[in-house]
Amino acid sequence: MIAMPEILTIAVSKGRILKESLPLLARMDIVPLEDPETSRKLVLETNRPEIRLIVVRATDVPVYVEYGAADAGIAGKDVLLEYDGDGLYEPVDLGIACCRLMLAGARDRPDTTGRARVATKYVKTTRNYFAELGRQVEIIKLYGSMELAPILRLADLIVDLVDTGGTLKANGLVPLDKIADISSRLVVNKASMKMKQALLKPFVNNLARLVNP
Repeated sequence: MIAMPEILTIAVSKGRILKESLPLLARMDIVPLEDPETSRKLVLETNRPEIRLIVVRATDVPVYVEYGAADAGIAGKDVLLEYDGDGLYEPVDLGIACCRLMLAGARDRPDTTGRARVATKYVKTTRNYFAELGRQVEIIKLYGSMELAPILRLADLIVDLVDTGGTLKANGLVPLDKIADISSRLVVNKASMKMKQALLKPFVNNLARLVNP
């Protein structure tokens, strides 16, 4: 029986992370055979027959990696902070898709008495943040348009990603505290690191040298 060649599968989240990951991969001579921006394919072969990319939702990257459907992945630290699994290594901060996870509120908000309501999709991170401060809050999970919550009195505060701060300002909100600096990280399946060491270890080491020369 002819042994099947090993394939290294790398999961990358859609959008900004994918766009900023491709130049890094290209510098390692890993280039998709089709343009991810125009192709409808979710599995992209590359110029390296032993390496393929899969394009998935940001929150799904650690899931694909932990369960072995992908050997490695590129995901934002915001996603990894929310993820509850433990089957991942996080060996390299890629320093791309950088932003901040911020606590923000209305510029003219009244002083909150009692338990504040906080709107966010980052429930775990927000809960941990306020627990460290010793404050009790009510967390309302939203999936988008966080800035609306204080405007419509759904919540007193929000926790969300902030890049330039322009969206906050345009909606009458101000940043109050930085919870975490966010960038994209390489994550690796623990079993793959052992079973596919000949492929995966050079990939990790080369990527680390590229971003930390």
